[in-house]
Amino acid sequence: MAFLEVKNIQKSFGETKVLRGIDFTMERGEVVAIIGSSGGGKTTFLRCLNFLETPNGGTITVDGDEIFNAAVTYTDAETREKRLRFGLVFQSFNLFPQYTARENIAMPLYLRRAEALSRETGVRRLPRAQKHELQEAARAAADDLLKNVGLAEKAGLYPHQLSGGQCQRVAIARALALSPDILCFDEPTSALDPELTGEVLRVIRDLRRDGHTMIIVTHEMEFARSVADHVVFMAGGIIEEEGTPAEIFDHPTSEALRAFLHKETEF
Repeated sequence: MAFLEVKNIQKSFGETKVLRGIDFTMERGEVVAIIGSSGGGKTTFLRCLNFLETPNGGTITVDGDEIFNAAVTYTDAETREKRLRFGLVFQSFNLFPQYTARENIAMPLYLRRAEALSRETGVRRLPRAQKHELQEAARAAADDLLKNVGLAEKAGLYPHQLSGGQCQRVAIARALALSPDILCFDEPTSALDPELTGEVLRVIRDLRRDGHTMIIVTHEMEFARSVADHVVFMAGGIIEEEGTPAEIFDHPTSEALRAFLHKETEF
């Protein structure tokens, strides 16, 4: 069985069908790039994987564990737990402006560990000393993650004091903090100036070398070609074509993919 297996995922908003039955698989350690024009369903697909949207149909299985079935109703607590299987890096960073880079990473890590400890011990309100210990551990872990993305010296700065590329690297570190099975990127460079794009792409390449399983929605065709093991082209809410980078970029078979690639390269 594939590490991630998606079967017949469907999503509608009112009368508008955005995902029309997505079947998708990937292996552990694989990097999949999803390309396609705006409105094709790419972001909605990522949001469904991360439980930010609830599909109207289909199933999602990770490492043999069915984490979503449209026929099943899940509690909020179950949904929060299942969401942790994925980490999502948003195109607009979504950092908390009132927190430093360190705090943006440490806070969700602390909350997750405190919740787990409360559940294990049955103690609803943890003692102050225990809370302090968890907070210090979360800050230390945040500092390590910031070092890994080249921002050790920026730990005490707020988002408004950072460049767009630095904010995106903080967002990547935050997504990594909870050790998700699959890391998802939604157009990670679309909000950046061209000169800042390279620093974010370098971090993603480093993650690939470290063996992270990743799904990357991107408009950077050369980046998709160089970093992905598998490329998926979405159009009209379906997977129109998929294959290796060489198959997709050098030997496209569908007219829709050929038209898309021509548009992307004509300038």
